Amino acid sequence: MMRKFASLLLFAFLLNGCDDGDITVDSIDFASVTATSCDPETDQLIYKLKSQEALLLQMPESSLLNEPTANGDTLKYSINNSTFRLFYRSYDGAVSKSNICDLIPPTTPKIINEWFAKSGTIKISTTAQTTLNETTGATTITGYTHNIVITNLTYSVESLDVTQPVVVFGDFKTTINSEDKLDLTFTNNVGQCTDKKQIYAFNPSSAMTIENLDPALITNEVTPANQPRTSLLSATTNKLLYRVYTGGVLNTNYFCQATAPATPVLKETWAAVNGVANESGIIEVTTTTDAPGTLKHTIRLRNTSLAKGNNKFNLGTSYLLGELYTTTN
Repeated sequence: MMRKFASLLLFAFLLNGCDDGDITVDSIDFASVTATSCDPETDQLIYKLKSQEALLLQMPESSLLNEPTANGDTLKYSINNSTFRLFYRSYDGAVSKSNICDLIPPTTPKIINEWFAKSGTIKISTTAQTTLNETTGATTITGYTHNIVITNLTYSVESLDVTQPVVVFGDFKTTINSEDKLDLTFTNNVGQCTDKKQIYAFNPSSAMTIENLDPALITNEVTPANQPRTSLLSATTNKLLYRVYTGGVLNTNYFCQATAPATPVLKETWAAVNGVANESGIIEVTTTTDAPGTLKHTIRLRNTSLAKGNNKFNLGTSYLLGELYTTTN
């Protein structure tokens, strides 16, 4: 397909007699070239560079979503040569990032050929990039791969319109900003609401709660050795939610309220995938004596996955939520 595309473009150049003695474009194939952006915070201008060629895709900020698309589904945007634009350029010398991204680009090399898309549909399918902790079995989302294909493309070359059914722009990878990384470390003891239907663990910016808790899990009786109390996570009983907040700092006063406080502001919510007996989504509680009149309930989650939309990650084979202390008096 790319060979056909190159031939059509070359034919257009020859038909219009655009041979100024510098460089002749005889191959346009960026499939093996890594895509990058001028500003990774916005990704408004994505480009691919070869020695004397550039392929540029301009889109509004937030056109690329850090959310996997469903199988067979894509985000679709229409090229309008205004907010969504596609360009091919060839130069009379080696091209670099500064030629593309600088506010005042260098005077050399010079652009000797340029075509721009007049219409077409940008289709983007997104998958999550994950890493696996071989020791714990936990998976972490580290970024996203956006596969970009342009269909029904019409571009202008020296006033000649050329149509191409499919042009593969290729993959563009984004990473998760530090402020958007999920913090799953809770150093405070687990808390429990007085109605005993919710337990919670939190740090300054996120919290994990188990709502409508199975009352048999937390009882003031020591569990026999290697015989923890267990139950399955579900969307009703033992509903596990992980929430991320912004615009404030969490503290114990935030929880157990009939109405959630206005600050901090809820940013996103992940919900546990329903458990399967003896396999996954298992909540496990081991109760021991901590001191006279005080019991310690150690709460673990076994092979638990959290999901948000099409996103999903696993907490690992044995995730320690924390320890809850109760008194027997």
